[in-house]
Amino acid sequence: MPKKPFPLSEVYRLLEPGPVVLITTHDGKRADIMTQSWHTMMEFEPPLIGCVISDRNFSFKALMKTKECVINIPSDKIAKEMVGCGNTSGRNTDKFRKFHLTPVASSQVGAPLIDECFACIECRVADTKMVDKYGFFVLEAVRAWVDPAQKNAKTLHHMGMGKFMVAGKTIRLRSKAK
Repeated sequence: MPKKPFPLSEVYRLLEPGPVVLITTHDGKRADIMTQSWHTMMEFEPPLIGCVISDRNFSFKALMKTKECVINIPSDKIAKEMVGCGNTSGRNTDKFRKFHLTPVASSQVGAPLIDECFACIECRVADTKMVDKYGFFVLEAVRAWVDPAQKNAKTLHHMGMGKFMVAGKTIRLRSKAK
């Protein structure tokens, strides 16, 4: 069957980069949660993570001010809360309270961990050279946490237009990489 043209405005749906995450920030007055799906690993040692955060997002100002955040990785068990956070502005809403999520103090940064997430990565901004033009932050992971009680957590992957794929089957293939 021949291929057919695909709208360029929807290319993002083909290249979804990884699990949807909940980024927490704290501006010195209060914490906020932002749903985000545009991030990528850039380096392994030290762990560098690139992510796009628009200056239209409430969390942007706190991240620019403190240069700290936490990348919280939710499982499908809190999918509704994750989407709710993404569809609600933090300007006038305490998302922790509204979506019944539990903030937990971080050890290295001022932004909180989200207790319901199976993994959390405390980060500091390492580079802002591409923020003005692209909203692209380079973050350095300074501490990571996993919840051993949430084994085989299933991540959510944004496919656009309100659709999400839930990670499922894992396969192993031979690899020379460790």
